[in-house]
Amino acid sequence: MAEAKYLHHDKLSAWLEEVAGKMRVLAPVRQGDAVVFAPYASGVQVEMDKQATTPPKGVVFPASEELLRYDYQKNPEQPGQVDVELLPVIQPEPTLVFGCRSCDARGFVIFDRVYAGQTYKDPYYLARREATLFAVIACLRHDITCFCHSVGGGPGDAQGADLLLTPIEDGYVVEAVSERGAPLLDSPLLEPARDKVEQAQTLRDKAPRNMGNPTDFAPARDKLMAVFDDMDFWEDVSAKCISCGACTYLCPTCYCFNITDEGAGLSGRRVRSWDNCMSSQFTFEASGHNPRPTKAHRLKNRVGHKFSYYPALHDGLISCCGCGRCIKSCPVSVDIREIVVRAMGHALPAKDKD
Repeated sequence: MAEAKYLHHDKLSAWLEEVAGKMRVLAPVRQGDAVVFAPYASGVQVEMDKQATTPPKGVVFPASEELLRYDYQKNPEQPGQVDVELLPVIQPEPTLVFGCRSCDARGFVIFDRVYAGQTYKDPYYLARREATLFAVIACLRHDITCFCHSVGGGPGDAQGADLLLTPIEDGYVVEAVSERGAPLLDSPLLEPARDKVEQAQTLRDKAPRNMGNPTDFAPARDKLMAVFDDMDFWEDVSAKCISCGACTYLCPTCYCFNITDEGAGLSGRRVRSWDNCMSSQFTFEASGHNPRPTKAHRLKNRVGHKFSYYPALHDGLISCCGCGRCIKSCPVSVDIREIVVRAMGHALPAKDKD
C-alpha cells in the first residue's frame, strides 16, 4: 500500500482542484440549513467539521435513475408487427466523494451484499460503484445520536473507503486503504506523514472510547422475531411516528426501490426510484390488500429488517451503520436504538413463552 501522506489545511483546496482536473469531485457544502454533497469547484467552502445532512448514497444509488430507453418500431409493410429497441444508458462518471464519514462508506458494504452478491448482480449499481472512490474523514468527535461502534463500525473505520483522512494539528494524515485510492496520494501537494501516522492512529483509537460503552445489538436478531406478533409492543413504540419517511430517505443503508415505465407515443423510458417502507403504499397490492396496513406494521418491518432479517441472511451483519441521521432528523424524535433495546428486554406475555 502507498506511503501515508500529510496534507496541510492550506493545501486542501489546491489538492481538491488537482483531483477535480481528473474526475468529478463531490464534497460536503452548506445549502441553507443543510450540508449536502455537491460538485467541488474553486472557491467552494467545504464543510469538514460537520456530518452531512444527507449521505452520499445517491452517488452510487441515485434517488431516481433511468435504467433504459425503449422505442417501439412498427414494420411499415406489416403494421401489426412491432419490434422493440432497448437503449441502455449506463454511463457512470469517474467520481471522488470527499469528506464523507466512516458510517457513510460502510453503508455501501451493506449494499454490496445485495446488489453485488454471488447470485444476483445489479449492473447499474456495479458500474457506479466501480467508478466511485470515497475519501473518508475519521471522526474524532461524535454527536449524541451516533452509535457506529454498536453496529460493527467505528469513527475511524475504513470499511468501504479508498482514502482515510485523520485530522491532526494543522492538516490531515491521508492513508490509502485500497489500491484504487493509492494514485490520489501521488501529488506534490502532499508530503510524507512519517511520525504523524502514529499520532493519527492514537487519535482514532481514542475516539470510540469517548463514545462510551457500545450496545450489544447481537441478541436483537432473535429478540425481534420473538416480539414479531406482539402488536401491542409495536403500536406502543410507533405511537409518535408520523410515517413521513425521513428515516429511510436519509439512511445510508436503505436500498428499496420502485420501477416505473414512462412513455409517450412509441417511445419511453424505465426509471428506478427510491421507495419508502414507511409509506402506506409500499406493500399495497393490486387486489386492495395491504399486508402492512398500519404504521406499527411498517415500523416493525423497518426495524426488523435492519437488526434481524438482514443479519440472518448476511452472517450477522447489521444493516445499520449507526450514523444517527434517522434519529437526528426525525420530526418527532423516534429513536431506533431505543426500540431495539426495548425489544431485547421485552417480556413476552405468559401465553407466548410456551
